[in-house]
Amino acid sequence: MFLKILLNYIIGYVRISIEGYYIERFINICTNNNILIWNLKRKNNIKMHLNCSISNFKNIVKIAKQTKCKVKIERKKGIPFILNRYRKRKIFLILLMLVCIAIFISSNYVWNIELKVEEDKEVAGIKEDLNEAGLVIGMRKSNIDTKEIVNKIRLKREDIAWIGIEQEGTNVIVKLVKADEKPEIINQEEYCNIVSEKEGIITKINAQNGTAMVKVGDTVQKGTTLIAGWMEGKYTGIRYVHSIGEIEAKVWYTKTKKVYYSEQQEELTGNEEKKYSIKFNNFKINFHKGVSKFKIYDTIDEEKKFKIFSNFYLPISVVKTTNLEKNVIQKQHTIEEAKDLGIKDLEQQLEKEISDKESILGKNVNTYERDGYIEVNVTYEVLENIGTNEKIVF
Repeated sequence: MFLKILLNYIIGYVRISIEGYYIERFINICTNNNILIWNLKRKNNIKMHLNCSISNFKNIVKIAKQTKCKVKIERKKGIPFILNRYRKRKIFLILLMLVCIAIFISSNYVWNIELKVEEDKEVAGIKEDLNEAGLVIGMRKSNIDTKEIVNKIRLKREDIAWIGIEQEGTNVIVKLVKADEKPEIINQEEYCNIVSEKEGIITKINAQNGTAMVKVGDTVQKGTTLIAGWMEGKYTGIRYVHSIGEIEAKVWYTKTKKVYYSEQQEELTGNEEKKYSIKFNNFKINFHKGVSKFKIYDTIDEEKKFKIFSNFYLPISVVKTTNLEKNVIQKQHTIEEAKDLGIKDLEQQLEKEISDKESILGKNVNTYERDGYIEVNVTYEVLENIGTNEKIVF
């Protein structure tokens, strides 16, 4: 039954109304003559709606006359009638067919690569590495070798703890877990010294295993041995050990900056211009002139890819380019203003480098007036553990 109805949709059918006092007789005659009618809906005792094929319509008209019923065509349905409706729009139909074919073909390719990193951490250069590993936009989905790509990324990137690749539509989702940076751990059974990571003045030393080579108040350089990986006993002589201990020292973080009394600064005027272009994969069509009307400006590009469903991307995207106009102004600073600007900037830079703010012991600021500028020097004195393990190589 279903196949017959589907076939009638392909060749065309009509929705008709039958009105008369002998509707039951009409239906019985159609059934006895193997005339297919479906989707019957009776409106009242003398009227009914039903579907029939185009080929059977003439026979139904004869049966209606025989049973003294009236026949009226309400709607014409099926592919022949649709084509007839758009017969004057051949270009539209051709374009529609071409679009459907293009979408079908493009569904076999990758048109978007989405990165999902745990805790939204930044993984620099990962897109370039994925491209080198064989995952590129425009490639056939059947050519993606997930196992090979994952192995290449793991071999190249030590900062990636886990990577997974999923395909959804024309979108490839790359899930990443970034590895935590860990210091090199030397096995407890291996001999090692504890050496200084940076220059400083020793304030505390506690050698739990090994021989202390410095004392409180000593100034040490980077690489100086603080606790040696050996011990000497009266009866045992010299024996090598894995050094263990705690060494604190005063260290210094220093930065210098020149601040000119007269300097050029750029500021946004509030004027902007927007330009648009369309990209077909790597081919770009601009709908604007290449040169901006602004002399000095910042440019912001935003690309939005077309997609039919949530993960069915197309190789088409719209690029919006926004140019923000800027003016160059000549800014004059007094000596005090230049000094304050320099100190504030250097303090912000230094405090970003110091992880433990409570370890800051003091701050020293020096300024030197020069011809046309002031030189600012800021130094933070910080208490830190400066020891790190270094394996003893014989």
